[in-house]
Amino acid sequence: MTEPAYTHIIREGLWNNNPGLVQLLGLCPLLAITNSLVNGLGLGLATTLTLVTTNVIVSGIRHLVRPEVRIPVYVLVIASVVTVIELAMNAWFHDLYMILGIFIPLIVTNCAIIGRAESFASKQTVDRAFIDGLAMGVGFTLVLVTLGGLRELVGQGTLFAQAHLMFGEAGRALALTLIDDYRGFLLAILPPGAFIGLGLLIALTNVINARREERALARDLDVARASQA
Repeated sequence: MTEPAYTHIIREGLWNNNPGLVQLLGLCPLLAITNSLVNGLGLGLATTLTLVTTNVIVSGIRHLVRPEVRIPVYVLVIASVVTVIELAMNAWFHDLYMILGIFIPLIVTNCAIIGRAESFASKQTVDRAFIDGLAMGVGFTLVLVTLGGLRELVGQGTLFAQAHLMFGEAGRALALTLIDDYRGFLLAILPPGAFIGLGLLIALTNVINARREERALARDLDVARASQA
């Protein structure tokens, strides 16, 4: 089996096969949590850590697990990792943990994690599994942060309004009020706002990809014409 290049793995995770914009996996927490930037960042970091740790473990034990029981083993690994992360967040980021609530343990059911374990980590070396988990996690986190920031900005006129939940009291200095005396746009921070915001991000992604393909096609045509001249 040909091993994919590191640059290819990174491009796949960040853009070409982004879990939130292309695969459309993990949409339940993505839509439910992203009413603020900090909430999205917290869940994104927890998901990234789960992806990286799970990928590394699955890759490390891939020759020891029989094919008949691989899925239950992967689920057990994911559940164990998420439990450790949940306990750590409860201990050190308790307020943020309380806000994220059930969506921390629900990381276990995120299809992106079991999907990467089955389709990639179980077939690749530990180093490539690590890069894949990191790239997919960062790509997912960027979607969470972007959607959360947009919804918070439109809905409340602020950014990093709850930064102290993650960074302690020093995080209060990060809070930005971008629109003074802003009464807010309630739809943006309600569930319909999440669907609309994600739809706009996906549409923007498709437009960018279409223009990239058009430019690539134009370059190929230019090269073909130059070779015929």
